[in-house]
Amino acid sequence: MNAHTEPHLVSSDTSVLVFVNRVAGRGRVQAYLQRIRDLFEFLHIAAEFLETGSASELESAARQALVRGPRLLLAMGGDGTFQALANGAFKSDAIVGILPTGGGNDFAAALGLPGDCVRAAETLLKGKPRPVDLLRVHTADGRTRLFAAGGGVGLDAEAALLAGGAYRHLPGRFRYVASALRALSEHQPLQVRLEFPSTQIHPVEATCLLTGVLNTPAYGGGIRLAPDALIDDALLHVALVEDLKILQVLKLLPRLMRSGELRTSRIRRWKAQSVKISTDRPCLFHGDGEILGPTPVEIEVVPKAVRVLAPLAES
Repeated sequence: MNAHTEPHLVSSDTSVLVFVNRVAGRGRVQAYLQRIRDLFEFLHIAAEFLETGSASELESAARQALVRGPRLLLAMGGDGTFQALANGAFKSDAIVGILPTGGGNDFAAALGLPGDCVRAAETLLKGKPRPVDLLRVHTADGRTRLFAAGGGVGLDAEAALLAGGAYRHLPGRFRYVASALRALSEHQPLQVRLEFPSTQIHPVEATCLLTGVLNTPAYGGGIRLAPDALIDDALLHVALVEDLKILQVLKLLPRLMRSGELRTSRIRRWKAQSVKISTDRPCLFHGDGEILGPTPVEIEVVPKAVRVLAPLAES
């Protein structure tokens, strides 16, 4: 029996809990919510919708929900929302899923989901569980956190602070690029040291604009820093963008805005199972656009960390 003739996971007797992150995607969730409710009703799938006011509230609610043992936990939001859901469901038997309505939907894109939330829901409800990797960061203040798409230090972390504030109203990639340009006006080059434990990769010291650690091909709303990354390859992908002057960055912008590609010879890339990043000054690390803690940080891949409802593979 091939994948297309197997019974779907989601049916009329499936217990589904949908978390609604009201603050995701500049409030875009509310624009989709009734259409998603109508879709579940049309398909005769009983779904409970639980609205939350923050990612941390969603994470706590997911943990509480697991006590009742719902079969499927979905969340409406972006990468930061999925990060909260994944942390809440980690080390459980839950199947999780994302209905993309956030400012950055890079994890959903890596799963092969359409960008439109309703179309994504229609695709997911015909899908099957798939084990995927997550990345786990240990920050200098003792915190540990899983993230799903990508994170980093330098300009992108500085931009993440702005993207969640002054530029929150802009869509997707435009929000991150605008935030990065604003951050660039005050950015000072960052000296980093990269160490790759248990590999033959020698430590790297370099002056950078940013250093990203990715689980997906893109982060930041479609910035493609690790084009060959897969969410089930049991590897993290490190991309170091060397220090660039403002005029050099501006020359890269047209292609970056069109396709998300950062086409320059000033990017260095590595693949590993873990990396330690140290910086020459106090610096914050972000994951999925959320500030997670200060450097030095240690990041490792967690293979098959969660089971995610995903589209069926094309035959």
